[in-house]
Amino acid sequence: MAGSRSWIGGVFHRLSNKRSDKFIEYPLTPIQVQRLQKLQKRIRIPFDETRPDHQEALRELWHIAFPNVALKGLVSEQWKEMGWQGPNPSTDFRACGFISLENLLFYGRTYPASFRRLLLKQDGTRATWEYPFAVAGINVSFMLIQMLDLFSEKPSNLPGLNFLKLLGEDEQAFDVLYCIAFEMVDAQWLAMHASYMEFNKVLQATGSQLERDLCLDSVRRIQDLPAYNLLYQ
Repeated sequence: MAGSRSWIGGVFHRLSNKRSDKFIEYPLTPIQVQRLQKLQKRIRIPFDETRPDHQEALRELWHIAFPNVALKGLVSEQWKEMGWQGPNPSTDFRACGFISLENLLFYGRTYPASFRRLLLKQDGTRATWEYPFAVAGINVSFMLIQMLDLFSEKPSNLPGLNFLKLLGEDEQAFDVLYCIAFEMVDAQWLAMHASYMEFNKVLQATGSQLERDLCLDSVRRIQDLPAYNLLYQ
């Protein structure tokens, strides 16, 4: 399903990514610092359609999504079936870089049943004009990076700092959080009886809920997030 280029990267600027001086002096453990820096390196890698490893990652994503359908090429109208905006997915990755492809791959490898439920829109009563799965996934990556203030040397908001605690416990916390957030987007989509043009509102509502969840005292591991069980429906 094709859509406006403004769909990507322009829908998440109004949540609580507000800087607060009271969090700046919050001390990080060495493992938190190490894992944050590693994650920040990942989010700065652009997608490069000329790199063989990036090409292979795209091919793997196709195979995970449609294991019984041969891919005709890295530029093909087939990609629209996964929810890219055109025949060349590399143009969509410009908004968020290689990590957004890594996130989709992690989702498909780690939670294949959940991945396919969202890809194939198997839950609930769906809209006539559904959100495009792949492009929505890129927006989820972008949302999390902004919400957690990951481009800063150190997050200066409470959700971001609480996330670092989870990252200190689990090096894959960002990737798992991505999968949880994508499930939350789909659940919110269904709850709001949303259609294509309302995706921005769905994403913002999901981000607000996720911020609240990250601030719960009971959340000490990524598995403690209330929406974690959505991955195993």
